[in-house]
Amino acid sequence: METSNRSEKRTKIIYWIFTLWMALGMVSTAIVQLMKNKDELANFTNLGYPAYLMTIIGVWKLLGVIAILIPKRLLLKEWAYAGFFFVMSGAVISHLIVGDPAGRTFPAVLLLVLVIISWYFRPANRKITIIEK
Repeated sequence: METSNRSEKRTKIIYWIFTLWMALGMVSTAIVQLMKNKDELANFTNLGYPAYLMTIIGVWKLLGVIAILIPKRLLLKEWAYAGFFFVMSGAVISHLIVGDPAGRTFPAVLLLVLVIISWYFRPANRKITIIEK
């Protein structure tokens, strides 16, 4: 029993470290996107995306962070994780397609990895459980 508690505690610590790091990354990039930072705007246009997409993605990131951090609302959390996965994997693929160097691609890769680790280590009370009949 004690090993199980220790394992659960370890899992929760990993979850919160990576979730807070992911949330910080999502919020900071959302702010940069919503402020239409000139470097971020150049990055978006280099990837072939319109500037207005920065506003859409920035708002979604902020809402996603809220959904993941608030208690309960398990289905909303799953949608937020899915959205983060699609946005960040799309960013990685976009950087690779245009041939961006590793330094420009790394932030998207890092956020994608943080999303996956946060999702994987989320505690049982933050997971949807399916009861089969």
